[in-house]
Amino acid sequence: MLDDLKDKATEFSGSKGRLENPKELFVHNLGATLTMETTVEKMLGKLVEKAKSAELKKQLRHHREETQAQIRNLHQVFQSLGMEPQTSPCPAIEGIEKEGEANLKMADESLHDDVILAGCAETEHHEIAVYENLIIHANALGHEDIVPLFQENLEQEQHTLGEVLKATMKTGKSTKRSGAAA
Repeated sequence: MLDDLKDKATEFSGSKGRLENPKELFVHNLGATLTMETTVEKMLGKLVEKAKSAELKKQLRHHREETQAQIRNLHQVFQSLGMEPQTSPCPAIEGIEKEGEANLKMADESLHDDVILAGCAETEHHEIAVYENLIIHANALGHEDIVPLFQENLEQEQHTLGEVLKATMKTGKSTKRSGAAA
């Protein structure tokens, strides 16, 4: 697995095999963010099918639309930097996706919404950290003009996390009631 990640990193950085300055690191992280959001957008499409509650399906569809807008924002960031959008490996989101898929396979269908919400919370926390990091580094590199696009994405992720946690609490209460009856 580590060799696979090294291969992916080498693909990105070309023959040099290393990121050698803050701008290269920033662009790499920006590409990983594009990979992350593209992966999340696809995951959300699959999760809508797996979700049981109509309310959760609606939330997942809404977040998928937000994610598509976030992808457009990332493309705009690349354009502002005078670059074509490019992806970079994002092993963290791949891991979250694999964990979610495995948990859905192991869980009884009655638990799918709980599994989906847990995975969504993990994903949102990761995305929030990614955008906070991009904002810090964009400012440090003098790219204040792109910060509002990152900030917009960050605020959407923070809002979504709040919605996920509310839904989790609601689901947890109903789980507690049904568990007490067993």
